[in-house]
Amino acid sequence: MRAFKSLVLLFLLPVVRGSMVQLKNGGYEDIVIAINPGVPENDTIIRNIKAMVKEASTYLFSATKQRFFFKAVKIIIPLHWQTKPEYLSIKTESYDKADVIVANPFLKYGDDPYTLQYGGCGEKGQYIHFTPDFLLKDNLYNIYGSRAKVFVHEWAHLRWGVFDEYNNDAPFYVSINSGKASVEATRCSASVTGKYIVQNTTRECKYDEQTKLYEAGCKFVPNKTQNAPASIMYMQSLPSVVEFCDQRTHNEKATNMQNKMCNYHSTWEIIMNSPDFSNNSPINSTSPPYETSFSLLQTKDRVVCLVLDVSGSMAGNNRINRLYQSAEIFLLQIVEMGSWVGIITFQSTAQIKINLQQIVSENVRQNLIKCLPTSANGGTNICEGVRKGFEVIKQKYTNLYGSEIVLLTDGEDSCMSSCLMEVENSGAIIHTIALGPNAASELEQFSNVTGGLKFYATDTIDSNGLIDAFSGISAGSGNISQQSIQLESTALTVAVKQWMNGTVTIDSTVGNDTFFVVTWDQSTSPPDILLRDPKGKEYKTSDFTVSVLNLQTARLNIAGTAEVGNWYYWIQNNHTDSQVISMIVTSRAASLAVPPVTVKAHMNKDTNNFPNPMVIYAQVSQGFLPVLGATVMATVEPQTGSAVELKLLDDGSGADITKNDGIYSKYFTSFNGNGRYNLKVRVQGKDKTIRLGRRQSRALYIPGYIENGEIKMNAPRPEVNDDEIQAKLGSFNRVATGGSFVVENVPPGGTTDVFPPCKIIDLEAQYEEDKIHLSWTAPGNDFDVGQAERYIIKMSESLLDLRNIFENATSVKTSSLVPNPAGTKESFQFKPENFTIENDTIIYFAIRTTDNASLTSEVSNIAQAALFLPPKESSPESAPNDDVINEGINVLTIVLLVAGCVAAVLIAVSITVCILHKKNRR
Repeated sequence: MRAFKSLVLLFLLPVVRGSMVQLKNGGYEDIVIAINPGVPENDTIIRNIKAMVKEASTYLFSATKQRFFFKAVKIIIPLHWQTKPEYLSIKTESYDKADVIVANPFLKYGDDPYTLQYGGCGEKGQYIHFTPDFLLKDNLYNIYGSRAKVFVHEWAHLRWGVFDEYNNDAPFYVSINSGKASVEATRCSASVTGKYIVQNTTRECKYDEQTKLYEAGCKFVPNKTQNAPASIMYMQSLPSVVEFCDQRTHNEKATNMQNKMCNYHSTWEIIMNSPDFSNNSPINSTSPPYETSFSLLQTKDRVVCLVLDVSGSMAGNNRINRLYQSAEIFLLQIVEMGSWVGIITFQSTAQIKINLQQIVSENVRQNLIKCLPTSANGGTNICEGVRKGFEVIKQKYTNLYGSEIVLLTDGEDSCMSSCLMEVENSGAIIHTIALGPNAASELEQFSNVTGGLKFYATDTIDSNGLIDAFSGISAGSGNISQQSIQLESTALTVAVKQWMNGTVTIDSTVGNDTFFVVTWDQSTSPPDILLRDPKGKEYKTSDFTVSVLNLQTARLNIAGTAEVGNWYYWIQNNHTDSQVISMIVTSRAASLAVPPVTVKAHMNKDTNNFPNPMVIYAQVSQGFLPVLGATVMATVEPQTGSAVELKLLDDGSGADITKNDGIYSKYFTSFNGNGRYNLKVRVQGKDKTIRLGRRQSRALYIPGYIENGEIKMNAPRPEVNDDEIQAKLGSFNRVATGGSFVVENVPPGGTTDVFPPCKIIDLEAQYEEDKIHLSWTAPGNDFDVGQAERYIIKMSESLLDLRNIFENATSVKTSSLVPNPAGTKESFQFKPENFTIENDTIIYFAIRTTDNASLTSEVSNIAQAALFLPPKESSPESAPNDDVINEGINVLTIVLLVAGCVAAVLIAVSITVCILHKKNRR
């Protein structure tokens, strides 16, 4: 149990999207519930949120055995909603960092509450999503239960990293009780009673000839009145359900995600091993000690102040020119219309370059870029720069609440700690950009205490790190239609008279405010540029604008909405020496009605201690729908050494826990030193392979109830047809920065192999005649990278024995089985030698993998192969059909013929005996 606890605590280290939730004396404070700006004003939404959370607090307190309750909640009101006296100003809270969001679904059907959760067991989720209709329509009570119970179900996903105990993809499984096999609904606890009914009917289900489980369309319909108190993670809507499954009530045989991801431990065991549980004791009370309090916070216009380092070190490595190029892109292309922007520069002292200006026209943007610095000298005093930024904001606003500082520096400053408390209490958000290897190591603390973003850019010019950092600082308001989207960011060292060629795809979801930007680092005159749109129209160097203040950037703004399709570019280096040339393309949504395809990339944690592995995530979506079939490449650039490129996958293996959820994942273990690393993700979707998916992990849609012996079915879950969901997505390009992270404790002089193969999480087993067929995805030599050495396969008739004492289980001969490279689909067939396979038999299988350093993976998920012959179906009570009549006649005929034959034989025997008897008498 100690080892299990350590494992869970290891995975609880990551932080969630900048969540600010605090747990004090059992009460959760600073929970943020944000209403999307696209939701029409409706005060009933706020009232129902309050009612839901208040009721949920009492339910949670009881379910956690008097340990936890909801003490303080903040509700973010959209900017366009009418201002009211009770609405306060937001501080560092934002829609993008909210724990719960209220937003319309992309498609008209989709009121299922869900938690975006793609980490391992015990890892916090990203956010809970409720739709306005879920909060407004009372007719959904019969389907999901009370809103309060649903909120506690989703909170367990979000806060404690537990999983659902049902499975819409595998709703049934075979179980053996008292030596007899039966088909059971995937549920916890197994004592929840009900009947198996075909959807839209009251007919009981029949067995399927192929699967040996229940037929398609079969649903488990529970009795409304139950004695089972568990589980909240299965069917919280039942009146009797008031607790989580624990060791006593847990159903480890159920084929659900909780068992698969948490090694067949109950949800309550995972919750008990969380930091929340270990740091709090039960409260001696029958109800929460405090009623939930609410603060209503309204968003305001975006306020951003650039605080830029111009100390002497910025003159080296072309940093001051790169700063100008990057900040210019931010001011002209990234920051949203209507925002307020000011600029500060600092060295030993700080200077106001321009006070806050509201961006209402292109002229304002042009005036701002004239104030960007072009020279550097002096020392570094970061606190002076930050304080001057605060001063600029306070010239317009009475406080700093909700404002943003973009702080860039390349130097060290031993006095940073002197203003840390001031920064933390300011109510402002500070985004930090560390430039080069010597940027102050304390810099990230400013972002950590204010909920800001963290970026790192090396001096490697062809990585575009600084441009990508500025391009990643979009508003966190949730208004995606206003945000700039990066379609391309690539750079290349081009020799004299050589070409840099490429293709950028503009898809139908973007196209407004589209910019093509070319930068170079040596010449003061532009390279030769040729850009061709999908209809053949050409743009040449003369069509691009080169600023007199920035002679190494050429910019082209496409009028109106850019043509959909492939844009081709050719750039020739006409300088007398080789130079780095880059192409950056940004755009905005083409329509307010259609959300653009977006990419959000991040690591599973901000700080890592070697030799713990890390995980790279890229969420590709359109609205709230996952985008499937994309090619996703991640580039991780260290402080020193070469960048590492990895392909992220959405195949439900390795680091990717769920297949086809639009979350592309990969382990990262290529640590070549201590310090900062940055992450960049490139996504390409091809028209022939790309498609939209449906959101995974939706709340259980209750098919109906049995009440007083009467079956009362709910309407079927509204499903979207494929024509609606595949809304001509087409090909697309996206680039996104995943920010920076810090690695510590990497030994000097390189590392030895300390990373085992990853755990196999998609093992499946089935009987095929007299053989067992196993299939899974190959792990790697180091987690999910490379090629492992060998497999160890074990089998047992006891699931828990296989989990707890894997080494003692029966071995399967695998001498002929050689692991393929990571990500390959493996298949293995064999005939069990020491098992008697007969009806009502279940055999469980598991795998461990070893690498060439004899490092061994964790035990895989446990797969079962069940030999189960369902009982013959009895004839329906209704009138038989012609086939049944004919079948009855045929059977009767056969019986009569057999009886006649037997009688004839008996007569013949009797005659023969009589004849012989007479002969003997003579």
